[in-house]
Amino acid sequence: MLVLIQPQATAGFNKLVNDLLPYSPDLVICDSIEVTPMRVSIDENKPCLQIIFAIELDDLGCNAALLPILHEMKQHWSLLIKYSVGLLMVKSSNEWHTKTFSSWLIFILNQWGCHFIGHPLIEMIPNLDNLNRWETTTGLSRTKLLHDFSHRSIQRLLTFSYPASPMPRLTVLHASSRKTSNTYMLWQMVKEHLTAIDIDEFHVANGTIIDCIGCPYQTCLYYGRQKSCFYGGDMIRELIPSVEQANALLWLCPNYNDAISANLMAVINRLTALYRTHPFNGKLLFSIIVSGNSGGDAVARQLIDALCINKGFQLPPHFCLTAIAYDPGSILQAVDIKKRAANYAALLKKSMLSNQ
Repeated sequence: MLVLIQPQATAGFNKLVNDLLPYSPDLVICDSIEVTPMRVSIDENKPCLQIIFAIELDDLGCNAALLPILHEMKQHWSLLIKYSVGLLMVKSSNEWHTKTFSSWLIFILNQWGCHFIGHPLIEMIPNLDNLNRWETTTGLSRTKLLHDFSHRSIQRLLTFSYPASPMPRLTVLHASSRKTSNTYMLWQMVKEHLTAIDIDEFHVANGTIIDCIGCPYQTCLYYGRQKSCFYGGDMIRELIPSVEQANALLWLCPNYNDAISANLMAVINRLTALYRTHPFNGKLLFSIIVSGNSGGDAVARQLIDALCINKGFQLPPHFCLTAIAYDPGSILQAVDIKKRAANYAALLKKSMLSNQ
């Protein structure tokens, strides 16, 4: 069932959305009073709702009419959202807000249980300047590119099925001390429950990964076709082959000033070469995030932005496990942490072993 959530928009945006949709949705929600309980048959092996959020932002990067709709969805569709897959269409009146708003909304909905396809954002800023590079490299107009991207994304939404493998492979990346890192200790609690999954674990130590310098597009494409990168090194010999074969990536992210650590960010940047020629749309994104006090959601949104919106990894329900622990080893005393670790492991297995 295709559902369109489209609150408070101009006539021009409404027309644009209608032009981009391949056919009429089964249900259109424009106001919170329209969110009522629904009777929809649930099949655990496939989504019951395909939800498109078409959002026009104001100058502050907000859409005030969306918030009461979300509150009503939480109340009336709490079960349905867990069997839903989502996509965003977001238009801004300036060059800001589309990514920050989208990562916020995706994070909220994902924590409610919504799955998101890879590249879940159809983005529109003035003059479609966000499509400038594609216009240069393809020779197509920005309007044509917007329609092509939209139709392909919506088609992936409508034909979506949960990824599954009888022998799934998980690549785990971290840059933490095995002896003192709370994040790594929490991963060990999760790992002990991950039977039937082939795990490939990498420690990204200081100096082992040189960050991307932004090679020209054609240079990056050339190395990507060789499953390589300009810099070479450990990234090419070990990490890229593991990522290519993996069904999912799990990032162990201690919260450093509400951001991903520099070493892991360098890995994300360097994945661009492989991404050029090997789409990540069939791979899942997971993360374990431990903060000294707060801000785990800030790191989660960075991962969503970099790896789901930009690189195209799918976002399974409740993709991240967050916790608070400051002193080394204090994660071991966190309330219900072993139970939370076991539950997260079960969720990860379910996501990777769906339909089996």
